[in-house]
Amino acid sequence: MFRTNESFYDFIEDLYSQETLRDQISLKVYEKGDFLLQQGENLARVLIIRDGIAKCFINEDNGKDFILQFMGRGQLFGELEVIKGIKCLNNIQAITPLTAFAVAVPYFRHLMTTNARFNGILMEELADRLIVTSTRASLQQLYTLEHSLRKLQELMEIQQLKISKEDMASYLGISVRSLNRILKTL
Repeated sequence: MFRTNESFYDFIEDLYSQETLRDQISLKVYEKGDFLLQQGENLARVLIIRDGIAKCFINEDNGKDFILQFMGRGQLFGELEVIKGIKCLNNIQAITPLTAFAVAVPYFRHLMTTNARFNGILMEELADRLIVTSTRASLQQLYTLEHSLRKLQELMEIQQLKISKEDMASYLGISVRSLNRILKTL
């Protein structure tokens, strides 16, 4: 539910500390509610969260949002779009004040083709995302919404994360009205 990646954070923090790379890696500051990336837009940079929390979500054709993941320190956004050469697939929105490293797309491509450590960290992150996504999809098919909501509440408590009812409903793929009905039964 709430993902971090200390390996990516450490790698990018080390690069950012090198004064000679400041034209390739900068820091961007976002307020709660700001969009880091927007679905359908051209990508200008790849972002890695330094601190704060963002939600990654898709706005469906019916106008509803579906939250894929909540992400924190070390999580990156825009890498799939760079690899595939496509527009942004998802929306990334800050749900707390957030600071992110902004990596220029040409430099990100350069790292992919020249830095084995970077590639290893990137491949591990992509594999982790695939595992988490497939596990979440199977759990949503096998268990009731009540079970999924209880698990979500447990994770929120463990990770000390406060999420609005709207975001909880979007994460579960249901309406706020349905969420309220389920909450009354628990």
